[in-house]
Amino acid sequence: MVFDPAFDSPASMSMLEESTQAVNRPMSGVFNNLVIFKQDEPQNTPESIVPELATEWRWSEDGTELTFPLHQGVKWHDGKPFTAADVKCTLDLLQGKAAEKLRINPRKPWFENISEVSTNGDYEVTLHLKRPQQSLLSMLATGWTPIYPCHVSPAQMRQHPIGTGPFKFVEFKPNQSITVVRNPDYWKPGRPYLDGIEYPIIKDVSTRLLSFIAGQEYVYFGVTMPQLKDVKNQRPQAICDMLIPNVSRNLLVNRNAPPFDNAELRRAMSLSLDRQAFVDIIADGQGTIGGVMQPPPEGIWGMPPYAMRNLPGYDPDVSASRAQARKIMEKLGYGPDKRLPLTVTTRNVQAYRDAAVVLIGQLKEIYIDAELNPIDTIQWYPMLMRKDYKVAVNVTETAVDDPDVAFYENYVCGAARNYTGYCNADIDKLIDKQSAEPDPQKRKKIVWEIERKLIEDDARPILFYTRVANCHYPKLKGLVTQVNSIYNGQRFEDLWLAN
Repeated sequence: MVFDPAFDSPASMSMLEESTQAVNRPMSGVFNNLVIFKQDEPQNTPESIVPELATEWRWSEDGTELTFPLHQGVKWHDGKPFTAADVKCTLDLLQGKAAEKLRINPRKPWFENISEVSTNGDYEVTLHLKRPQQSLLSMLATGWTPIYPCHVSPAQMRQHPIGTGPFKFVEFKPNQSITVVRNPDYWKPGRPYLDGIEYPIIKDVSTRLLSFIAGQEYVYFGVTMPQLKDVKNQRPQAICDMLIPNVSRNLLVNRNAPPFDNAELRRAMSLSLDRQAFVDIIADGQGTIGGVMQPPPEGIWGMPPYAMRNLPGYDPDVSASRAQARKIMEKLGYGPDKRLPLTVTTRNVQAYRDAAVVLIGQLKEIYIDAELNPIDTIQWYPMLMRKDYKVAVNVTETAVDDPDVAFYENYVCGAARNYTGYCNADIDKLIDKQSAEPDPQKRKKIVWEIERKLIEDDARPILFYTRVANCHYPKLKGLVTQVNSIYNGQRFEDLWLAN
């Protein structure tokens, strides 16, 4: 079955090493997790987590040990048995403790709280924690936490991944397609229903839309609001689920690169932002404004707009904010006759480019003249991790709507995806505090405190959240759009085609 037209060609097929939906969607069906978010529930919550390779889980009384009994009789796609050793190997790999290393390890900060992984025979594994952390289950349930085999090297997993999942990897043709086929020996009886899935790689959004409208694919994820009009006009039978996903466009400013090591300059850039203009121009007014955590009602942790109005850059009076920004720039020696030239770097994908172009127009209002520098996907994330840029526009797609994932991955000192170099020891302490807090309402108060401080520190200004649609033809059954993660509903073992 020809499925969703992929928007880009990824660097590899390794789920543990990549950070793009271009890998996550086609490869999710190749693997299984210890636990997983229910694939038929739209909103990911701690209550929607169910066992997968595990048969259950048990917390110790003090919350520092998490034990998973495992399914027996599960086999890898090459016929070798799945055991507890594979779980330990995967977590050791993610923590950087294994003999072999991941080329890139973007989610290593998620698992810093695990002190040790022990096995009890072949079918039970225990995670020993430094302190209680309820969010660990959510991190293990995301689409970015598949279990890898011990006997296959990370290098091989980049080229030809071996999993236990409903689909087997067939081939990856860069810039052409990714193909998986049904696993006839899948350990869940009767699944999957589809014989296979082909993901054609179509980078141009107009071509991708035309391909879907022509009926060449059954589903198109991430239909923009302007595109939705064409879908409704030309294919009114298509079923389109609307959502504002946990995907923010954000401004990255390298704090170690002069002149952007000046906090006043970074503040002026934040004050120049007209967030509603991003929503109006790019999303036909259909997006929303928020902070690090996905805004409600889709998100369960984010601050509502009313709580942000008095924070820097969120004042609805944009002209007043820009007047403040110009005063700062003039204090720093800039003005109408001495403008600051810079390059805005972004990934060469339309969702990134569009936001960068709007940003460039807004920066002109405060004496900054910028040019666009689009970077190929293969180079994009390694470049950000090296901090080989000065100003960039990024799309941050949080794996799950949970503060531990958002904060540890992107904001703690030294994290691999802390692209701006932001570091605040007091914030790191608050992040640990919210992580250990078992009461959800008390935890949310700490999360909002962290959010406010990140905005006040201009850590990584969030530009906006856009509204999109997932559209599919009625013949495709069983597809559920998850509203607070684009990563966790891609197993696709329950999809089928009606006659």
